[in-house]
Order: sequence, then structure tokens, then C-alpha cells
Amino acid sequence: MTKPTIVVLEGDQTGQELLEESLRVLDPAVTGVDVTFQRFDLSLENRRATKNEVVHAAAEAMCASGYGLKAATITPEKAGDVGSPNALLRQDIDGKVIVRTGRRIPGVRPVGGVYAPISVIRMAVDDAYGAKEWRESDDGDEIAFRTEKIRRSTCRAVAEYAFIHARRTKAKVFGGPKYTVSPVYEGMLKEEMDAAAERYSDVRYEPQLIDATYALLLTNSGDPMVIPTLNRDGDCLSDMVLQMFGTIAGAESLLLSFDENFQVKTVMAEAPHGTAPSLEGKNIANPMAMILAGAALLDYIGTPQADMAGRAISEATLETVYDGIRTADLGGHTTTSDFTSEVIRRVRTKLEVWPSLG
Repeated sequence: MTKPTIVVLEGDQTGQELLEESLRVLDPAVTGVDVTFQRFDLSLENRRATKNEVVHAAAEAMCASGYGLKAATITPEKAGDVGSPNALLRQDIDGKVIVRTGRRIPGVRPVGGVYAPISVIRMAVDDAYGAKEWRESDDGDEIAFRTEKIRRSTCRAVAEYAFIHARRTKAKVFGGPKYTVSPVYEGMLKEEMDAAAERYSDVRYEPQLIDATYALLLTNSGDPMVIPTLNRDGDCLSDMVLQMFGTIAGAESLLLSFDENFQVKTVMAEAPHGTAPSLEGKNIANPMAMILAGAALLDYIGTPQADMAGRAISEATLETVYDGIRTADLGGHTTTSDFTSEVIRRVRTKLEVWPSLG
């Protein structure tokens, strides 16, 4: 069997620092998973120097290997600059879906009493992002226009993966678009959700309008949920869901592309947070999200050792927090590197002990 290659997409500021912490945990000497790492420098400086060629090269490498781990990067605001590397990566690997899961973090008080995991399955392309925009004058007033689009293939990917994920996690598919107001545009996603519900009749399905989804999230806290969304809805909703659990530190973000049978073809894992320039060089940032991103990536490699290592990393990370070893954002005093070292110690213990337990 060919040794898996994880394409490492380096980033900026604290994003790069936390990426290095995640790679410490993913070291084959820790996990026992024999992988190689292929690095690409996606810092803002190098993206400008290469005119984004490094981004395209990294995407090509991910398509070849199937696995990517990305640091947070700076997206310049000025028009005509290199723009967002994430947008280019999504396009180049044909990414269809972004998955973000909010979950309880030990010792962190959630909002609204939520305790079961909530996964947002969001379109990775189209919708309000990249839409054509313009303004016109009308009798002394000004009118702004925007032309958006979504593809049925993307709607189908979001709906299909939502039910696949719900079946795997024993969750219900909940929510949906505002199809009553927009039956042609947003209704396309609802059509694909309804069709997927027929194919996955064993999965509980509770469709809601997007506004009702927001409201009901604050009262419907008992069941694990999977929420399929349009791109912009999912962008907003995932930020809210992660904060409902008290912090975004305990969630990874996954970009997925699929083959014609909706099997995952390429997965890129990252943290959902930004580069936190005010924390750079201080060794106090929370590495949980990047460590959990690495754990999630191992789950897609699909070997027994990778599955076991991914579980060990996830459990070790949450247990470390439970035992009061926390960075400042969670009310603790542990440094970034010391938190990672403790996770590594626990991962080694688990992987040593578990085989003896059968």
C-alpha cells in the first residue's frame, strides 16, 4: 500500500504556529500512522511573490494525495491583491461541501443548554460568494443588484452528505433554506434534501425554514443534528453554532470533494478561526482546533491505525481540557506548546494501552 501523503498548507501569524503544534501530534512517532508531509508556503508574502501559483500547486498536490491540512491565512482586503486562498482551493479541488461541528468542551459553559453535537453541512461554492454585483441610478436614487447562482450538483452533494453524516453520527437532518420565499433558487436545495430523505429513510428528517432553524436551535438542544445549508446561510450559521458551545476552539473545519458516487475524494482540514495576530509569538494561543483538524484528517485515511490514532487524538485533547490543563482563552494558564505536549503524552498512552484491551 502506498504511504499516504498529507499536503501541509502553511499560513500566517498564529495560524502557522498552531499548524506546527498540530504536526507535532501527527508525527508518525506519536501516532504510528506512516505518512509523509509535503509542504507548501501559503503565507501572504509567498502568495504575492508567486501570484497565487503556490496555491494552485498546493491544490494540485491535494488532488493527487487526497489529504490536506491548512493553517489560517491572511486574506487582504484591497481589491486587486491576491485575494482569498480558500476560494481558490475550493475551486481547484472541486470542493462541494464544508463541514463544521459544534460540540461540548469539558468545563466550558455552552449557550442555551446545548450538549449534543451540531454539524453544519454548507455549500463550499456559489450562492452569494462570487456573485456578479453592480449599481444603477434610478430617478435620483441608487439601486444595487446582485446575480447569484447555485448548481443542482452542489445542492445534491450537500443534501447527500448531510444524510450520510447523520446516519454515521446517529443524528437527525434538521433545517433547510427559505424555499417558501425563493422556490426556484433556494427551493433547489430543498428538492435535493427531500429526495435524499427518501433514499435514507432510516435517518430522521425535520426540514425547517432557515429563520425557524436559527430560532429552534436555542430550544432544540437534546438531539444531535446535521443542518444542510446554502453557502451564505452556512457561513453565518456555523459561526453561531460554534459559539453556542462556548468557544470555536473545539471545532475543526473540513472541505470535501466527492467522486460520482459521493465518496470523499479530497479532504482539507483546518481550524475555523483566523490568524490572531495579537497572539503571535506569545505561546498562549489555543491549539485545540488545529489538533482536532489533524485528528479528523486521519479518520479519512481509512486504515485501522489511522482510525485509532484519530480517536486517540480527539479523546486526549478533550480529556486534557477536562483535567484543567487549558490555555488562557478557556480560563487556564497553560502555554500552547505545553498543552500540545500533554495531548501527545496522552495519545501515546492510549495507543500503547488500547491494543492490550482488544
